[in-house]
Amino acid sequence: MNRKRILIVDDDIHIGNMLEELLRKQGYDVLRAYSGTEAILVLKNSSPDLVLLDLMLPGLNGEDVLPLIKDIPVIVVSAKTGTENKVDLLMQGAADYVTKPFDTQELLARIHVQLRKDTQKTDTLSYGEITLDKLSRSVKANDQPVKLTKTEYAILFTLMHYPKKVFSKDDILLQIADLTLDCDENSLRTHIGNLRNKLRAATGKDYIEAVWGIGYKLAKVE
Repeated sequence: MNRKRILIVDDDIHIGNMLEELLRKQGYDVLRAYSGTEAILVLKNSSPDLVLLDLMLPGLNGEDVLPLIKDIPVIVVSAKTGTENKVDLLMQGAADYVTKPFDTQELLARIHVQLRKDTQKTDTLSYGEITLDKLSRSVKANDQPVKLTKTEYAILFTLMHYPKKVFSKDDILLQIADLTLDCDENSLRTHIGNLRNKLRAATGKDYIEAVWGIGYKLAKVE
């Protein structure tokens, strides 16, 4: 099962270090950003499962960053205690709001709740004519079963989970590491080529697009 990744956006190094140590002990992978601008750059190049967002940041502040985060639950962690401020941020899309100083066990519980909600959203992923069943780890294309290797499934799962994202090779390898060990940078192109061919055979379309100089993404299909 994939380890969940959490992005900590906080310019306070001590708080960030404490949160990172706490989360890693709970089995989470951790990304860090120290400003709003850096957070946007991190989000362009990675796909965390949840964001812990401070409000008082250099560069873009948390209120400016929040609307730019799409399809990822955001827990605001801030020293601002006003009820009106909390309500405004929740209305703008924050999943939860935790006031500093916070109880670490309460924060962990709130993180668990948000990640559980995300997991329970759906047991299937769909894109064009492709349907991926998370429970059975099976794939259909054009309503026909497509037999994939473990590595091909892991790559397709990653691409379909974030259908608009361009993945670097390193990012794909990181995402699929817990699902398969049968892949490295040298063999990744071969696995993706085999996956593309199987999907093309079932649908007559190319569902995986190579982005020159970066990596891969799902292609737009009619």
